[in-house]
Amino acid sequence: AQGTFLLAFYDNEEIVEEAILLRALSPAKLPTDSANVSSMIEYYKDNLPTTGDKSKLDDFTKYEFSFSGLECRVLGTFYRKEGRIEFGADLENFYSAHHYSVYKVNKNVLGFIVNQRDSPDIVPGNPNEFDFGYVRYSSSRRFQSKEDSARVYMNPSDLLGKRTALFGMTRTGKSNSVKKIIEATVQISSKSQDKLVNFNGDIEENLKPLDINGAPKYPVGQIIFDINGEYANANLQDEGTAIFEKYKDDTIKYSILEKKDPTFRIMKVNFYMDIETGFSYICAALDEETGDYITSLKVVDLKKPPLDGNNFGDWIKYNRNKAIYSCCLNKAGYKVPAGLKLKFKADVKIKELIDEKYKNLDISNGIDVLEAENWFVCAWENRNDEIFQNYKKSTGKDWFSDEMKSLMVFLTQKKENGQIVSGYDKFKKVSQMHTHTTDASFEVDITKHIREGGIVIIDLSQGNPVYQRIFSERICRRIFSDSMGRFTESIPNNFIQFYFEEAHNLFPKKDDKDLSQIYNRIAKEGAKLNLGMTYATQEVSSISSNILKNTQNWFIAHLNNDDETRELKKYYDFSDFTDSLTRFSAKNDKGFVRMKTYSNPFVVPVQIDKFEVI
Repeated sequence: AQGTFLLAFYDNEEIVEEAILLRALSPAKLPTDSANVSSMIEYYKDNLPTTGDKSKLDDFTKYEFSFSGLECRVLGTFYRKEGRIEFGADLENFYSAHHYSVYKVNKNVLGFIVNQRDSPDIVPGNPNEFDFGYVRYSSSRRFQSKEDSARVYMNPSDLLGKRTALFGMTRTGKSNSVKKIIEATVQISSKSQDKLVNFNGDIEENLKPLDINGAPKYPVGQIIFDINGEYANANLQDEGTAIFEKYKDDTIKYSILEKKDPTFRIMKVNFYMDIETGFSYICAALDEETGDYITSLKVVDLKKPPLDGNNFGDWIKYNRNKAIYSCCLNKAGYKVPAGLKLKFKADVKIKELIDEKYKNLDISNGIDVLEAENWFVCAWENRNDEIFQNYKKSTGKDWFSDEMKSLMVFLTQKKENGQIVSGYDKFKKVSQMHTHTTDASFEVDITKHIREGGIVIIDLSQGNPVYQRIFSERICRRIFSDSMGRFTESIPNNFIQFYFEEAHNLFPKKDDKDLSQIYNRIAKEGAKLNLGMTYATQEVSSISSNILKNTQNWFIAHLNNDDETRELKKYYDFSDFTDSLTRFSAKNDKGFVRMKTYSNPFVVPVQIDKFEVI
């Protein structure tokens, strides 16, 4: 079959010292083929039998016809070194082809070949490795079904802290493969030697996250960004295969919106406390809204200035914007947290004017939201007063900045020209994502759980695509930041594995060059922080090249067009499989992938086992 592994031995060696590993690709044309074909045609024209006991061929012709050529790819060399067999991914020397004898390998030798490891000390199939599937050469299995299959094992060091890609059309087994990877990770995590909380302060411990066979020192945390909800919920297409069903005790689930299922936690944020995130949700909800006053809102800066002591003006601006924004939230029905006080600064004469027209308020020490609303509305209505005009003459600018004016339009529901607008009513679109409690953010709970080796599933199936990206990026940034902080302080990081289903919805596009995006940073810098990434999508071309170039493990199922196979040819030896990848039987080929792992120097065709809860 195409893709079959073969071994070529040099005939003139008394003791076998090396064997060349080959992969069968296709028939090869011989110089005598044209003459042989012409002779065969003449026999066929005369309807003469050429095979079996009734063959009319003479012995010499039969001998000539028996020759054929086979094109093979040289994958490397097995050789003896100090009593052990090692593998090199090239040829040190070679002879003319007629000096070699070529053999198809049996089950045991095939198992040895496909389970190559970069370290000779790692024993394939050891208790720390995971039985993942079996070698499969082709879609048709008439002959393969009669042979014992060689099992393929996954070494945990190939997965932990590495980048893994799964590509293939819908319903070709990508999600099943991801679930098998998660299952393998749970299995290896259970063999960890210690808990992260027991770190004894020895910096050297951080340099030894895995033992020789790949068992991690600390439990492995896993977080799944579930675009379709198939990991958190049982579904009709893959009944009984939800990750949550199998690992209930170790898994917590989050969703964007309220669900009837009480096992879900809601990823709500306190819009008054987490100003930047809440404001990003509102701007996302207004993404398709038009109008100059809405556009002006989106450019308002509500990012908290750094605490470096040299940006007093930035803090004055931030506190004023924050105060008016909080008043808008209150008007839109966002419940105010208990004890919330708003502090901001105003010019002395302006403060005196407002106190005279409204009432004395100590705005520098904090006032409640309703008082702040009345204060700003009063100031807005008197912005043409002589005191405001004098302020502008002395400072060269309005006391109400452009950003404050934009926010005041929303608070008062009226433009400066008197036109009535919806204003704060626009904020109601995302009010269901607000919580007035001041409990720890869901990000804190997520980080804590995965540091303990648990599984977190983020169900994004019911969210607006914009919210999906916001939540995904926010959580990834939090975990990345936590890991970087521990790294710089010489505190060990346990392995954390990210899983992204339908990754094209979240990841930067192919030509996006912004390397500061969190997914690029995880791909490029995650290894030193023990952060691994597994992503699945239909098309190779839909993923940023910066992420692809840093991917060590590849699982390729069915691809249905030449554009994708051309993109795939750029990586490893997948060019040997591009023709077969475009052929697919929906009935028989689910889970049939071409797999390249970090420790294996060549691609192996594998049938992945089915993930089952029981």
